[in-house]
Amino acid sequence: MVLAAAVATSALAQAGGGAGLEVYTCIDRSGRKLTSDRFIAECSDREQRVLDASGAERRRIGPVLTEHERAAQEAERRQRAQARAQEIAERRAERVLITRYPDEASHRAQRELTLSQVDEVIEVAQGRIDELRTERKRLDEELEFYNGALYQAPVKLQRQFADNEQAGAEQRRFIVSKQEEKKRINERFDEELAKLRLLWAQQRAAQKALSPKAEKP
Repeated sequence: MVLAAAVATSALAQAGGGAGLEVYTCIDRSGRKLTSDRFIAECSDREQRVLDASGAERRRIGPVLTEHERAAQEAERRQRAQARAQEIAERRAERVLITRYPDEASHRAQRELTLSQVDEVIEVAQGRIDELRTERKRLDEELEFYNGALYQAPVKLQRQFADNEQAGAEQRRFIVSKQEEKKRINERFDEELAKLRLLWAQQRAAQKALSPKAEKP
């Protein structure tokens, strides 16, 4: 320890020859105090103090991270950045939402409009199914000439039956998909409404808090 102190005194004395020189000092894993005019490799796993020529502390240098520690630190930094970016995006989305829907009536009107647009598409598909049913009735009447046995009918008629059945199945699947879409639309508007009610309440509270100040002369 006496030798280490002597080395520290000598290093500081040498640093006194130039104001820009620095002295690094630390306690290694064996409890020895080490001093040097450069980064101390033996203390790379622990904190080092950096002193100026007068012995005053300029700064401290943390332990050098291992590759695994650096990777973990970088992963944590990215995670914090992503969380912050997500938070900013959510705040921005909330501002857009409350600007678009200043009250519950405007939100309800948009829900009804969106659903009505899907209903119009469903109505068109249902109309197509009605047309196919009319066509199928005509095909059934034509099939009577062949004793109702499709396998005895001409290939053209058999193909018409197949096309009619396939087109009807496609339209029915399409209607089912649109009904599912209406369900998703309602779920989305329900989620928006719950969020909007909270935002509207916060907005009213903020306006109420500011109103007494606005009334003051």
